[in-house]
Amino acid sequence: MSDTLTARVDEALLRIRHPRTGTDLLASESVRDVATTTSGKVRLTLLLAPGDDPSLALTIRRAVEAVEGVTNVQVDVKEAGPAGGGAPHGAPGGHGKAPGAGGSSGRALPVMDQPAAPARAAAPTPVPLPNLGRIIAVSSGKGGVGKSTVAVNVAIALAKAGKRVGLMDADVYGPNMPRMMGLNEPPAVINERIIPLQAHGVKFMSIGVLIDRDQPAIWRGPIIMKIIGQFLRDVAWGELDYFIVDMPPGTGDAQLSLVQSTNLAGAIIVTTPQEVSVGDALRGAKMFQRVDVPVIGIVENMSWFECPHCGKPSSLFGEGGGERLAAELQLPLLAQIPLAPRVREGGDAGAPIVVTDETSGAARALSQVADRVVAHFATTPGVSIL
Repeated sequence: MSDTLTARVDEALLRIRHPRTGTDLLASESVRDVATTTSGKVRLTLLLAPGDDPSLALTIRRAVEAVEGVTNVQVDVKEAGPAGGGAPHGAPGGHGKAPGAGGSSGRALPVMDQPAAPARAAAPTPVPLPNLGRIIAVSSGKGGVGKSTVAVNVAIALAKAGKRVGLMDADVYGPNMPRMMGLNEPPAVINERIIPLQAHGVKFMSIGVLIDRDQPAIWRGPIIMKIIGQFLRDVAWGELDYFIVDMPPGTGDAQLSLVQSTNLAGAIIVTTPQEVSVGDALRGAKMFQRVDVPVIGIVENMSWFECPHCGKPSSLFGEGGGERLAAELQLPLLAQIPLAPRVREGGDAGAPIVVTDETSGAARALSQVADRVVAHFATTPGVSIL
């Protein structure tokens, strides 16, 4: 069965054309190491060059899943060499049309014709995207401080206040947005435009809905820049008031790619009270200031543990770190958010705290961040917010 299944998989891949080269995947040497088992499992490696469309992995997975006898498909994505080619042991294939969702018969994602800029090329000029309204990056210096929790809940709080809100998951290495928003399905593509998913009144898009749950994103800067550019320009966001971008931790490729792609209205820096987190958050804030992105303020998360039984607060991670950071940067402390079990439970279940328990201390603090963001822009010239 294995040999017959391999032949059927090869035949399916031959019907796919590579969007960059126009040839099949065998000729472009982009697919290799195709392996099958007698139980119908298929595993293969896809090599992506900087100018390639990352959604090619989804197209391949869908095509192979449709093959008779296939029970499971795993596509391992790796970065191709400088020439964009793979090893000579590539499996046959090519790029065709993935099964469209929502009435679409087009590609899983539209393809950008322009290749990513060479590493030594001049930085691209940011392109204004006025339809997105105020573009706000939610960032942190280190991981694990609750940055995604803040981004998700602030976006929903803005939507509950009547704003038109988009939410983009730029954390390509740890895309948690689908789980936290409670929706994980491939987006539809209509007329070469990606239709964002929608939950809790917020439109959102994440690389997490395009790749396997266990697929590591082993990608360098050019591919990250391409993904962020596609999510900004090729998603049918419509007309928005606020566009919240959940950034990965640190001050690396994703942050620079976003700044170089469009004009940011501001950034929110998330920290915990402990000094290790505060020191990293300081560097994150300085990065945005250095590239002329105004920092709206500081959010201190996990300020204290809120006992679910007695309500007594306990400062598990120290005290005052967010206040000291805000004072050093001469920025407002937007909120102090308690560490409450229901926040974690809501994030895991796709039921954010501002939806499930809006009277809780954590929900009130997160809504306060949204209120202060609106107040900040009410006195700031720029894009008109209805």
